[in-house]
Amino acid sequence: MNLRQQKAFKVLAVFLAFSFAQVYVQTSFADPSPTRMSVPIPQQFVARLSTRGNAPITVNGASASSGATILTGATIETPDQVGATINLGSLGTLDIAPNTKLTLEFDKSGNVKVKLIVGCVVLKTKKGTNAEVEVPTGSAGKSDKKKAGALDVCFPAGATGPTGGAVAAGAGAGAAAATGGAAGGLFGLGVPATIAILGGAGAITTIAIIGTHGHNPSP
Repeated sequence: MNLRQQKAFKVLAVFLAFSFAQVYVQTSFADPSPTRMSVPIPQQFVARLSTRGNAPITVNGASASSGATILTGATIETPDQVGATINLGSLGTLDIAPNTKLTLEFDKSGNVKVKLIVGCVVLKTKKGTNAEVEVPTGSAGKSDKKKAGALDVCFPAGATGPTGGAVAAGAGAGAAAATGGAAGGLFGLGVPATIAILGGAGAITTIAIIGTHGHNPSP
């Protein structure tokens, strides 16, 4: 190899070295930490609202109707004659009676808490859900995480403690408005004419009993 060829190889080597250096610098600036993995932003767990007759209710002070998204911490108010249901997905459902105000908290870890200010609710939970209904005077009931169930709670205005009867009060988007007892209640004992039976699986069966005005019903 003569002197001219040696100089040519040296020039080529220097050029290649310079080119590789430029590529490395540009790559380093483009990705200063190539081994760092991007962390996806977790999606917030949301619930869906249904209202009776698609009538509006109030969520966080704004009007909302069927199909609206409910986020945790929402304050919900239902007007007269309008019940609502909130679908909590894998956690269960919350049926709300007319003339009710509450705050709803929930998360994807299986926790649900209803802070009932006034009115009536039925919180139906699925297995694996930690649920509680709280009224101004304290806790009104908790779910058993090992099985599905339902918490039927009413807290009328001026009450000193929680009661039941949310189904009779018309809780839920598909429920009819409560009409009250007939002829002084069941068998004249003052029991409402609609009885809610809460099954162990969280199902709710409603039995309508019509007053007979003094004579026994047929067997």
